[in-house]
Amino acid sequence: MTEDLVLRDDIGTVARLTLNAPASLNALSDAMLVALKARLTELATDPTIRVVLLAGTGRAFCAGHDLKEMQAGRAAPDKGAAYFADLFARCAEVMQMIPALPQPVIAKVHGIATAAGCQLVASCDMAVAAEGTRFGVNGVNIGLFCSTPMVALTRNLPRKQAFEMLTTGAFIGAEEAQRIGLINRIAAPADLPEAALTLAQTVAGKLGAAVRIGKRAFYDQIALPLEDAYDLAGAVMVENMLWRDTEEGISAFLDKRSPDWA
Repeated sequence: MTEDLVLRDDIGTVARLTLNAPASLNALSDAMLVALKARLTELATDPTIRVVLLAGTGRAFCAGHDLKEMQAGRAAPDKGAAYFADLFARCAEVMQMIPALPQPVIAKVHGIATAAGCQLVASCDMAVAAEGTRFGVNGVNIGLFCSTPMVALTRNLPRKQAFEMLTTGAFIGAEEAQRIGLINRIAAPADLPEAALTLAQTVAGKLGAAVRIGKRAFYDQIALPLEDAYDLAGAVMVENMLWRDTEEGISAFLDKRSPDWA
């Protein structure tokens, strides 16, 4: 059952999704992509969830695409061309669902996050990693440039750091990943679950509608020229300011009391 490949358990208003194929280091197999897409689809319309945590079971967060499946695709008469095109399109669809999701998505990373697994971390809105976690877009080491992971990576990292990772295939540690902006926080391995959940619950404690409209505006304005970005952001703030709960939140702040949000 594909549901078993991505487990979901809710902690209040936080939904925890766990990639559950430890024998393959949670590789993004065809079935895993189907399962992850299904979970993200159900969360997109779930008004009870304010934040999503994405984690992995076993020794690693995610080791990228399933290379055995990819090699098997070469048996087709076209040597796998149609399968590979479909695979990368399906993976790109899932990656784009994460920033499009109404709720912030926080990756909880341990072990390794390589190739499309590193792409998955870069696609999330925030990330918390355990000490000792390694990150890499290392396809070039086997003759396959990580072109699709590159899309997410270059939207997270400075250009030269991203290019070095892509062309050398070298791994970086959690400290370097934090320094260049791939992850937000580092925790001791034993403290990782609590650290990630604390961040998730902090965000979940804000006015959910404000976070949702803010997340959408965050990604919409990034793609715009500066003047257009300010126009969009200003319109969003006007809409936000007119909400009953925003008026109450500001009044509560001025009155030095807790807001009575609906």
